[in-house]
Amino acid sequence: MTMGTVSAIGARTSVCGLALAGVDVLVAEDPDAVRRAWRTLPRTVGLVILTTEAADVLGDAATAPAPARPLAVVMPP
Repeated sequence: MTMGTVSAIGARTSVCGLALAGVDVLVAEDPDAVRRAWRTLPRTVGLVILTTEAADVLGDAATAPAPARPLAVVMPP
C-alpha cells in the first residue's frame, strides 16, 4: 500500500509553516486561486488541509466524503 502525500490550501500566512513538516503548500489568497488549487491537486494527494476560508469557498465539494477525492480537513480558526 502506498501512502498519499499531504497538501495544504489557503492564505500564505496560514499555511506556509506546514511546509516545514513536509506538506505541499498551495498558496491561495482569493476564491479563484482556492478553486484552481483544488482542481489541480495531484492524484497522489491523500490528505488536504484547508484553511477555514478555503473550506468556505469550496463548500461540500471538498469536505463531503467521497472515494474519488482526498480526505479534507479544516484548520481551526
